[in-house]
Amino acid sequence: MELTSSFAEVFPDSVLQRYRFAETRNAAKILHITNPVAFSQIVEVLNQFVFTSADLLTPGGQESDLAARLNSSFREWGWREARVDTLIRLSLKLTPWRGEPSENLPSSITETLNQGYKVDNFRDRIALDVEWNAKDGNLDRDISAYRALYDAALIDCGVLVSRTLDLRELALKVALQSGMPPEAARRILNTTTTTNDQKLIPRLARGDGGGCPILSVFISKATFQH
Repeated sequence: MELTSSFAEVFPDSVLQRYRFAETRNAAKILHITNPVAFSQIVEVLNQFVFTSADLLTPGGQESDLAARLNSSFREWGWREARVDTLIRLSLKLTPWRGEPSENLPSSITETLNQGYKVDNFRDRIALDVEWNAKDGNLDRDISAYRALYDAALIDCGVLVSRTLDLRELALKVALQSGMPPEAARRILNTTTTTNDQKLIPRLARGDGGGCPILSVFISKATFQH
């Protein structure tokens, strides 16, 4: 799938200079046009956000302090964590044959509830997740969810906030400057199996998101505050 670059047209320079982007199906422009309120809130959150040495030196987990701060910023604008469950109802009715009474034929109704996973932030028709330093398998989960929600006509696009892989170099430098032992320092953000641009972009390019427009925002060195 050919990636698009409409983000360069709709995001202000203040955001473009501090983050890196990738998208499918002109996701940024779609978001900007169909939901200008949500788009302006994303711009505001990105403009206000910075990360520090503490964020680089803190091991990842289910929700790091950095991810929690970003999620809190979106919640203050009215975004909420959400989960979409699917209820499947099957009704079986047999067709009478050669005039037999239909009331004598058995029928059945069965229902199956499939619980979905939680989206970090949901507003109107936009789903947004923050994946700072989680296992890269989370990207498959997020993209699969966006695809299903889009196919069900519940969202117009999905947004993924992650980081650039080259932050490993910055993390190592900061760790060594802090006096951390070299071996311990190399473990900080020093794996390619966690969420980053080099893990996400190939998934977008091979079309994992199906027809769903997906915007990816990558926290970069330019977002770092000394």
